[in-house]
Amino acid sequence: MCGISGFIDFNNRSSPDVLKISTDTLGHRGPDGSGYEFFQNDNCQVGLGHRRLAIIDLTDAGKQPMKYKQWYIVFNGEMYNYAEVKKELEDLGHRFISHSDTEVILHAWEQWGSKMISRFIGMFAFVIYDEAKKEMICFRDRAGVKPFYYYWQDGLFLFASELKAFHKHPDFKKEIEPLAVHQFMQYGYVLAPLSIFKHTFKIEPGHFLTLCIEKEVRDPVIEKYWDIFDAYNKPKLVISEKEALEETEKLLLSACKYRMVADVPVGVFLSGGYDSSVVTALLQRSQTEKIRTYTIGFHEESHNEAVHAKAVAEHLGTAHTEYYCTTKEAQDIIPDIAFYCDEPFGDASIIPTTLVSRLARKEVTVALSADAGDEIFAGYNKYTDSLHFLSRSNLVPSLLKKPVAFFVNIAPDAVNERMLGKAAGIKKDRLVKLLKDKTATATNVMDELLSQNYSDRQLARLFNHRQPKPFSSFHTENLLLDSVGPIDKMLAVDYKTYLPDDILVKIDRAGMTASLEGREPLLDHRLAEFAAQLPHEFKLKNGIKKYLLKKIVHKYLPEKIMSRPKMGFGVPVHLWLRNELKFYAEEFLDEKSFAAHGFFNQQEINIIKKQFFAGNRNYNNLFWFLLVFQMWYKKWM
Repeated sequence: MCGISGFIDFNNRSSPDVLKISTDTLGHRGPDGSGYEFFQNDNCQVGLGHRRLAIIDLTDAGKQPMKYKQWYIVFNGEMYNYAEVKKELEDLGHRFISHSDTEVILHAWEQWGSKMISRFIGMFAFVIYDEAKKEMICFRDRAGVKPFYYYWQDGLFLFASELKAFHKHPDFKKEIEPLAVHQFMQYGYVLAPLSIFKHTFKIEPGHFLTLCIEKEVRDPVIEKYWDIFDAYNKPKLVISEKEALEETEKLLLSACKYRMVADVPVGVFLSGGYDSSVVTALLQRSQTEKIRTYTIGFHEESHNEAVHAKAVAEHLGTAHTEYYCTTKEAQDIIPDIAFYCDEPFGDASIIPTTLVSRLARKEVTVALSADAGDEIFAGYNKYTDSLHFLSRSNLVPSLLKKPVAFFVNIAPDAVNERMLGKAAGIKKDRLVKLLKDKTATATNVMDELLSQNYSDRQLARLFNHRQPKPFSSFHTENLLLDSVGPIDKMLAVDYKTYLPDDILVKIDRAGMTASLEGREPLLDHRLAEFAAQLPHEFKLKNGIKKYLLKKIVHKYLPEKIMSRPKMGFGVPVHLWLRNELKFYAEEFLDEKSFAAHGFFNQQEINIIKKQFFAGNRNYNNLFWFLLVFQMWYKKWM
């Protein structure tokens, strides 16, 4: 991983010093070197900055910004199949001076233009500046592994891997976007294309942006080059289970091998769950050397996966490292979250992810992570819970829906949970709404009941000023054909929302605290496209989630090692905040701190605090999100 930063300034108020200062805020992303290019054009200034984490071609030949003919590039990421693309280009007459994948991108751009992207397997965010055509093109990878922020206002275009680079430009206006605050409090993260600041956006995964640098200032043009929905909208494959297993394993092995390509040591995060175990098993089977695996353990048994990971590592014969961290070590991560995340981020599992990243970085520079198995092969309980709720709701005749909804509204939480699932007890208002909705789908249920932490009605009480609901990919189910089943619709929507804007943000920022590159084999687009076309019963069969993936794992690991309830990778942050970390409430959640921005209703804040410290679990996430927002506000505003 690296860090990129730069600008196009039509006001000519930038400078090489501003470029350097902005880029160097990303030093944790690239501690191995830096580079800067500044251009003074007739009508604007252009800056390209790069912080390097050297992974492939460690020599100076791999330094950036890199120039080839009229093109300059700054690139964050890896093109895993660059050697094959390079060979194709050499056959077409191209000649190379380095062994880096960066140079291959430039030659591919010359040869094929934007169509080159279909040839690459990788994770990437890069900017190409065409000095002759006076044009800048910005790409983000298909799944959104690599971050890409941009700001466009009053003739100033800024781009960077992280928002903190923008703060160093004197003309960046750091005005908070109220829609993003609302979204954060609802989901615990901000969904693309929004960011926490006005006029500041994320390029959505699978898109690229073009900005022409002409006399007339024009808005950037954004185009889509890839969409997981396209794969789901294709006809299902007519394929046997045996064929599906063989092809899935073949694609998994290819994806894993590609992500071992590096000129630095590589390891694997091993939790002992199915996703990380399949990556570890396939890699260890394919090579004679022991692969390095890493696990963080916790003394709290309910949050400790280390014992399971150790059993997997011993069976597969990896070079395994585990470290049991203390509560204090985990708690010490909390003050750093605001710096590394840049915008409010409420997924507390970033704490253990940061710890395991720092553990791995002592020995390796690259670590494979096994995220996306749940989103591709249907591993989350919310998929079955959504179907369960919908089937129960559909049993209620139309004439009885209102009376049943009334009963649910007055019934004790425990009764609702027994009838309609765990979430029914703590999200009563949404439950009532969905029961009354005759057109509710499984995707609606997944979003409103299981993905949103807090409903529009709850947040209306919290905010001083009501905000319209911002559009996001949660609301794009209509772009999927009617022939796409409910399981696949939920998977497709999760792939475009929760995965890039929560899970992949967590992996990126946690790794970057230690200058560690994270790689995601299960996010290989070939695997995602293939899985999207598989019949849904190969993913969820007879109540068995991740059916195909589990069948592959059981070829290499005894079922008795793997057979255990799914465990989230988290820490008991709510218990800490009620006890030894209670002082955070006094420091960040006092009336004066909230008055500084005025977003929230102080009366509602007082209720939340009172209920949280009384032990009411319904307020756990809301309290944590408020604390995260306040810590972010104090850090950046």
